[in-house]
Amino acid sequence: MPYTSDNWPIAAALLQSPGTLADGTSVQNADVGEWLTTLADVARVGFRHLDLTDSWLRIADLSTERLIEFELAATSVGLSVPSLSVVRQSVIDPVDGVANLEYAHRTIDAAASIGVEVLSIGLHRALTAEQREQLWFWTAPGASDPVGDPEVWKLAVERIRDLGTHAAENNMVVSLELYEDTYLGTADSAVNLVQDIGLDNVGINPDIGNLVRLHRPIEKWQEMLAKTLPYANYWQVKNYFRDEDPVTGAVISIPAPLELGFINYRTAVRDALSLGFQGVLCCEHYGGDGLGVSATNMRYLRTLLPDAAEQPVEAAVTEGAAS
Repeated sequence: MPYTSDNWPIAAALLQSPGTLADGTSVQNADVGEWLTTLADVARVGFRHLDLTDSWLRIADLSTERLIEFELAATSVGLSVPSLSVVRQSVIDPVDGVANLEYAHRTIDAAASIGVEVLSIGLHRALTAEQREQLWFWTAPGASDPVGDPEVWKLAVERIRDLGTHAAENNMVVSLELYEDTYLGTADSAVNLVQDIGLDNVGINPDIGNLVRLHRPIEKWQEMLAKTLPYANYWQVKNYFRDEDPVTGAVISIPAPLELGFINYRTAVRDALSLGFQGVLCCEHYGGDGLGVSATNMRYLRTLLPDAAEQPVEAAVTEGAAS
């Protein structure tokens, strides 16, 4: 069945939902009723799809019984789970890379068992102490991948290819998230990495919002998308106000609703559709009522997608990235 504006999977991220409850209880160990509170909030603002962000709940670490409880809870409020995002678990982290790789494999198994079609991963690591102290964490430098190190690059290729092979066995795609100062930190580097991995089901999550918000010079957003959209198989979308002072060089960025920010998503979505993009869209937003703004963004996105009277893009989120 072809997608239309009405049924295109647009998922809510759970970045705004902490993994620890107010009483100090971990969401991981919380009663299913606590999960339902968050899931019901997502459904109440109009979402029908959920991106299972693992900073909220790590389904790889749930027992089979608890995983079934989660699936039933999501279904009970009318949510499907087409995608899952593994956050800040780089498989080439010099300390935790092996453990992160093993965790990603377990995540694939758990995700496949509840029908998830997309696994989004990145090479960004845990926030540093300095980043956690900032109002906006991206205003302080984080960990970075070693530039020009062929051995670490090779390790990234091999480990992500390993995950991609496992995902393909479960009819899933793997999407690599653009993120500064990693091997996915520029459009060119991300494309090179995907090409070196060489699997049809491993593509790019062209989340250029991660780069637009940086307080430094950046490549034009149109150029970043022109390079990455041909490889896109899933897309986390968010926007920022961005201002650059040509005299002092100062840059300011603030989270913005999708329709109002620096990136023109009307143009971006049009270009993606023209290239045959067929993936899940995931709404993210930092600050304030992140879920509420994401819901506004979801409704805006639906105005940009083909309606039933047009020629809609064929639905095939499990197909690989374009090559």
